[in-house]
Amino acid sequence: MELTRHPDNPILLPEPASPWECTNVFNPGVLYHNGLFHMFYRAQGLDWVSRLGYAVSADGVHWNRMREPILEPVDGSDSRGLEDPRLVEIEGIFYMTYTAYGSEFQGSGTPTHSGGGILPMIARSRNLITWERMGPIVRGEDNKDHILFPRRIGGRYVALHRRWPTIGLAYSDDLLTWPEEDMVPIFGPRASGWDSKSVGSNGVPIETDEGWLLLYHAYDDDHIYRFGTCLLDLQDPSRIIHRAAASIFEPRELWELKGDVPNVVFSGANPVVDGTVYVYYGGGDHVIGLATCSLDELLAFARSG
Repeated sequence: MELTRHPDNPILLPEPASPWECTNVFNPGVLYHNGLFHMFYRAQGLDWVSRLGYAVSADGVHWNRMREPILEPVDGSDSRGLEDPRLVEIEGIFYMTYTAYGSEFQGSGTPTHSGGGILPMIARSRNLITWERMGPIVRGEDNKDHILFPRRIGGRYVALHRRWPTIGLAYSDDLLTWPEEDMVPIFGPRASGWDSKSVGSNGVPIETDEGWLLLYHAYDDDHIYRFGTCLLDLQDPSRIIHRAAASIFEPRELWELKGDVPNVVFSGANPVVDGTVYVYYGGGDHVIGLATCSLDELLAFARSG
């Protein structure tokens, strides 16, 4: 199977008149709440620093966006930008996971980027507009693509994260401390094929009767990004039920193949609304697209693909 691109793609473009989002808008997180789609997206403007914008939609295709960023850098830990938000609601509170890229390295290890460091951050909100930064799940390493499961498992909060090149789990009692002894790998690249170099989580895992349905991205030696599926056990998500061999999405449109970074489709959102999976993604690190499929079809593929 392959996800179906929406005919109105790309659904969000840079805003030429805006100094903070005139260059790129991409890699959104989207939450469906109270009959509306709420999008939080990464934006770059004249200074190339990433900020997080907010837009809202009744149909998931046509968007009204705020004139100012919803979150932007505040100190050395995120002075180079806030990247790749993902959204989830747990017990009536909204949580955003995002990557802070800073000019000051926050940890005891060696910076993974020259002159800067990475923090996999969590923020929370009760109204989707005002956000409180809570802190990172880990310091001192190249770790990103993190997202919270939509409910506690075994009484604890659980997050997917990426210690390159592998997807892993982290557990916490309070969302503030994430013990190293509770961080376990799940799966990594395969020996050959489309996901042979690196893997990372996409959006919030989808809870089904057959397991947690996870969409993930990966690339090969040619650095072409694609999406795949994996089913994880409901009570022990470190246990893989099935990992499909084939991918379900790859760059095909010109704006996915060229863009600011070529051959990239990158998703941080896959909300399910009325049985349809809405996969929002950045194309070429430049614009935002939408692809869809039915949940039943995606689950059937994940079981047997």
